[in-house]
Amino acid sequence: MIVKHNIQNHSAFTGKEKDAETGYGYFGARYMDHELMTMWLSVDQMAAAAKRAGMKYVVFTTKHHDGFCMFRSAETDYSVAGRECPYSRTVQPDITKAIVDAFRAQGMWTGLYFSKPDWHHKDYWAPEWATPDRNVNYDIADHPERWERFKQFTHNQIRELTHNYGDIDILWLDGGWVRPEWSVNEETEPWLGCYRRIQDIDMPRLASIARENNPDLIIVDRSVGGRYENYRTPEKQVPDTLLPYPWETCMTMGDSWSYVPNDHYKSTNQLIHMLCDIVAKGGNLLLNVGPDAEGRLPKEALQRMEEIGQWLELNGVAIYGTRPLYPYSQGNVRYTQSKDGKHRYAICLLEEGQHHSLTVELPFVVKKVRPLAPNAKRKITCKTGKNSTVVSITAAGTLQHAVVLELL
Repeated sequence: MIVKHNIQNHSAFTGKEKDAETGYGYFGARYMDHELMTMWLSVDQMAAAAKRAGMKYVVFTTKHHDGFCMFRSAETDYSVAGRECPYSRTVQPDITKAIVDAFRAQGMWTGLYFSKPDWHHKDYWAPEWATPDRNVNYDIADHPERWERFKQFTHNQIRELTHNYGDIDILWLDGGWVRPEWSVNEETEPWLGCYRRIQDIDMPRLASIARENNPDLIIVDRSVGGRYENYRTPEKQVPDTLLPYPWETCMTMGDSWSYVPNDHYKSTNQLIHMLCDIVAKGGNLLLNVGPDAEGRLPKEALQRMEEIGQWLELNGVAIYGTRPLYPYSQGNVRYTQSKDGKHRYAICLLEEGQHHSLTVELPFVVKKVRPLAPNAKRKITCKTGKNSTVVSITAAGTLQHAVVLELL
């Protein structure tokens, strides 16, 4: 589960025009006295809902590219705990701590998203010059001292995040245009903007700091490659087949990463099918949901999470800790197996709605199948051919989302 609670998306700021005092536009805007900002985030309910949904870890957006910090930082007042922010006057103004504590209490891994670029910092977007794109807006070669200050600022914030919140499991670094020169290729060079400036944040040093208290920390330096991208993160896409490295699809439940009123949410059926497809190809699903301004998950998201959890409660053995099973994905069937290979599963994806029967052809011979979900009133037949088996199920009740068959 990835939680993106970007306060700027919830009308917590005003002053989108360039501010005469700060020199910044939207990303240096004034705080407004927003009543919702003084309310306590419903983090315990959020964590409990994620647990019921069958989720195993959370990645929380501690700071996005705009630079606003969802944690208490000694490096900047541009945060929920900053003196000008109304939320700082609550009992617990450090939202990151509240999130980490709540999800850890549910037995879930904790991951922290952090943006390497910071558009609010004067040594990334210097107020003296224009900002033609999302990259650093000055020549680092001409102003090396400014870049050194920004690197130190970044390293200090990484130290805060990985030293102040106990045992962190994942450090999820975004902003792939901040990268060393050796990592730039034909695909990523355009990310560097009109001036093609190399923005080396000194990942060896950053990783060393992050792992001082977390030696087994998983670091995801997204899209950069090398030793600090411990797994890859295709965004809003699912690979067509297996990949030769660890990976995780990060996907929105709706259309937007952050909360948007009346967002269009994917159906429970779509989300379960996506999960099965990803797992059958050896990946993980990091499903995003954006809380509203009061820290509450939208009812549409909660409904889908509840339904996904109900399906996983019956069929999770074919998902958790499994490995891909050839042919992995074929037609409307996805294949997985237990880590020791002793249990094999065919996950039959159903179209939207409720069904009373299912017929599927498996590309190998099996003696019989056992549906994981209990249903006393159903008829199952298996017709074997030379290299295949046709399975037919007729149920008195309803079949929905996906039917998992253990192959015996």
